[in-house]
Amino acid sequence: MMNASTKDDMTVSDQQQISSEISSRQEQYEMDRAGGAQVHNRTTLNYPPYRSSLLRYPTKDLHHADPESIELLSPAFGHNDVAEIESDLTLQHTGEPVGERIVVSGRVLDGDGRPVRNQLVEVWQANAAGRYIHKRDQHPAPIDPNFTGTGRTITDDNGDYRFVTIKPGAYPWKNHTNAWRPAHIHFSLFGNAFTQRIITQMYFPGDPLFPLDPIYNSIIDHDARDRLVANYDHDLTSPEWALGYRWDIVLTGPQQTWFEAEGDDE
Repeated sequence: MMNASTKDDMTVSDQQQISSEISSRQEQYEMDRAGGAQVHNRTTLNYPPYRSSLLRYPTKDLHHADPESIELLSPAFGHNDVAEIESDLTLQHTGEPVGERIVVSGRVLDGDGRPVRNQLVEVWQANAAGRYIHKRDQHPAPIDPNFTGTGRTITDDNGDYRFVTIKPGAYPWKNHTNAWRPAHIHFSLFGNAFTQRIITQMYFPGDPLFPLDPIYNSIIDHDARDRLVANYDHDLTSPEWALGYRWDIVLTGPQQTWFEAEGDDE
């Protein structure tokens, strides 16, 4: 039987190992950039600190599809297809959810900075205690009966979207001993075709878990990582009601928002 101090030493050692791997990979990237390598603003598919990344990315070439055939099946969404209440995750049950109420708003843009109109934006997240409403989530944190954690909306003519929700909590994910994910909200966007669909995550500024998290740090380029972090917006904040965060999403181009493989629920 190990005593408490031994267990604590193992916890620190495990995170130290992960942090060392993150630091080494970051230093190698910076050296490569100094030597003239291109910016790597996408997630690193096989990222050793992210222990299961080897099992999560395709190892064979993707099948090429006829773009004209795909365009015949392009998604089409209108404001009549999505109810206005679906964008307010705090009003979907009879009671008030527990937690810090927030407003998250921004614009969906293409690579040239033009608004992407009538874009379906979907979100899902953990509750304030860091718990998802999902049978696979066995984190011993309370389930909030008044918070499901899913919502959707349609962008307007200016490419704007807006959600009212509860700030999610951090949660353990077993990548290594004492591994915790920073608070985040998952976003799904379709763009103008199925081939443009992205799934990504929005983080909150100043999270102390950033340097410890392999998923966040698998985006090697610092500027690309920064584009995943929302900005606190005092003008968006509602007096005595909710804090405001602004986060723009770019679907294409060099400033494209990082996206993850579909089915990655971490």
